[in-house]
Amino acid sequence: MSVNRMILNETSYFGPGARNVVSKEFLKRGYQKALVVTDKSLVKAGITEKVLEVLDTEFLPYEVFSDLKPNPTVESVKKGLEKFQKCKADVLIAIGGGSVIDVAKAIGIIATNPEFSDVVSLNGTADTKNRSIPIIALPTTAGTAAEVTINYVITDEKSVTKMVCVDPNDIPVLAIIDTELMAEMPKSLAAATGMDALTHAIEGYITKGSWVMTDMMHLKAIQMIFANLEKAVNEKDPEAINNMGIAQYIAGMGFSNVGLGIVHSMAHQLGAVYDTPHGVANAVLLPYVLEFNGEACVPKMEEIGRAIGLDMDALTPKEIIEKVVQAVRSLALSVGIPEKMRYLDVSKEDIKMLSKKALKDPCTAGNPREVTVSDIEKIYEKAY
Repeated sequence: MSVNRMILNETSYFGPGARNVVSKEFLKRGYQKALVVTDKSLVKAGITEKVLEVLDTEFLPYEVFSDLKPNPTVESVKKGLEKFQKCKADVLIAIGGGSVIDVAKAIGIIATNPEFSDVVSLNGTADTKNRSIPIIALPTTAGTAAEVTINYVITDEKSVTKMVCVDPNDIPVLAIIDTELMAEMPKSLAAATGMDALTHAIEGYITKGSWVMTDMMHLKAIQMIFANLEKAVNEKDPEAINNMGIAQYIAGMGFSNVGLGIVHSMAHQLGAVYDTPHGVANAVLLPYVLEFNGEACVPKMEEIGRAIGLDMDALTPKEIIEKVVQAVRSLALSVGIPEKMRYLDVSKEDIKMLSKKALKDPCTAGNPREVTVSDIEKIYEKAY
C-alpha cells in the first residue's frame, strides 16, 4: 500500500469582498512592510488598487513591483528579487493570475535560499532548505490555483524552456479568493483560465498518482466548472464567477499533490516557444489528449461523464471516451476557445522540436498512459 502526501496552504478566505481581511491578517501576523507583486494591466484596470486601498486604510507600508510578463521569465524574477531586497519587505502580497503568484513564489524562495539566485537551478524539485518569505496571494483569475499549490512556472528564455518548479516551501501562507477581483476579467481571459482549471481537474483525476482524497476534489471541481463556466464567461453571472473561483481552488488542492499529464507537458512548450497563454494552450490540447489517454482510464472517464450529467449507461469504452471528449470540446467552443492549434500562430514545422521538449517536461511522468515522442507528435498534428 502506497503512502500519499497532502500539502495545503495554512489559511484561506473565500467570497466577494474577502480582500478586506488583508490588513487584519497583516497586523495579526506582525508584518512590517510588504512588496506587492502585480502586473501593469491590473494596475491600469484599477484591480490592484482595490487591494491597496485596504492596506492604505490601516496605513500599512508597501511598495509595488509590476514589471513582469504574462509568461514570466527568469529576468522578471531577478528584477522582482532586487526590488524586494531594496525595499526591505518581510512579506509578499501577490495580486494577479498565475504568472504574478508564480513570480512571487520564486522571489520568496530565493530570498530565503540565496544559493538558487540564478533562478534556473529551481527547475524541477529543487532541494531548498527554508520556507519562502510569507506570501499572501489574491488571485484575479479563476484558473491556475497558484494560491494553493506547491508549483510555479518560470520561462528560461535562454533555453526556451518553461521550468516547472515543485517545492512545498513555496506555498502561500494565506490565500484570499475574492471573486470581486475576478469579475472584471475580459471574456477571453475568463474562458482561458476557466479551461485551465478544467484541465487541472481532469488531468489530476486521471493522473498516475491520483487517490481517493484527490479524486474527491477533482471530480467536484469538474462538476462545478461544467455547471458554471459558460455563465461566468458569457453572462458575467456573479454567482457563477464565485463558483468558478471556488472550483479552481478545489482543483488546485488536488493536482498540487498528485501532478498532471501531457496536456501540460505539451502546453508548456507552446508557452515557451510562442508565448501562447497557458490556459488557451491547455484548452486547445485537452480534447485531443483525452482521446489518446481515454483507453487507459475508461472507468474514470465514465465517472467524469456522470459528474457532468451525461447518460453513461450501456456504452462501450469507445463511446464513453467519445462522449466525454465531445462534452469537453463543446464547453471550450461555447466560451470562444479556438478548436485548433493553427489559430494560435504555431508553426507546423516545429512539431518535432515541440514533441521532444514535451517528452522531457516534468508533467509527462504523471500521464496515465505511457507516451513516446511519436505519440506526442501525432497528438500535436491532430490538434493542429
